[in-house]
Amino acid sequence: MNAGLLRGLAPLVVLGIAVSVPSAAAQRVISSANVVRGSLSFDAKATLGAFTGTTSTVTGSMTGGSDLRDVRGQVEAQVNTFKTGNGLRDKDMMKAMDADSFPTMRFELHGVSLQQESGDSAVVSLSGQLTIHGVTRDVSLPALVRFGKDGVQVTGSFPLNVRDYGVTRLSKMLGAFKMNPDIVVRLDVVFGPGGSSPGAVPASTPPPSG
Repeated sequence: MNAGLLRGLAPLVVLGIAVSVPSAAAQRVISSANVVRGSLSFDAKATLGAFTGTTSTVTGSMTGGSDLRDVRGQVEAQVNTFKTGNGLRDKDMMKAMDADSFPTMRFELHGVSLQQESGDSAVVSLSGQLTIHGVTRDVSLPALVRFGKDGVQVTGSFPLNVRDYGVTRLSKMLGAFKMNPDIVVRLDVVFGPGGSSPGAVPASTPPPSG
């Protein structure tokens, strides 16, 4: 085989190796874990200006697998734990969200698609179902996964129209004050040993002996 032909085939050989060898992130064994810390927030706009609602009361768990694509899990938060820095606005938000009837928002992970990886981080697409205000919709959410000593961190942000989830009471006083239905949701959670899964009940303390 002449040198010219070898040079011509070289890029194809390299491409074939790159395609046939799984990425480091895909090969990484993932352990089952619970959320050890995290936050869920949203950025919104209203007649009186922009505001952000945040909660750090986030629970969740993930089941591990032989690689990142095998991971499944869920993350949820209680609606009444979100705070915007304004008590009256918080009360209005709880009414609009019908928090008494639909106290929980939840994301159920059904699949992970690897988009790009570099070192100890990977850009992924999280496919699953998002439930808000009692309405469940299929979604695909972009996220960044980082593998660290203290666990697996998942961060991401995505646009959402609350009307898609049946949240329609966005104005008061005949529309003088109104919230835009388009918001941006932000997620930042770390999965690791310990933590709490959704619906977990704290263990009771045994009574003292004697």
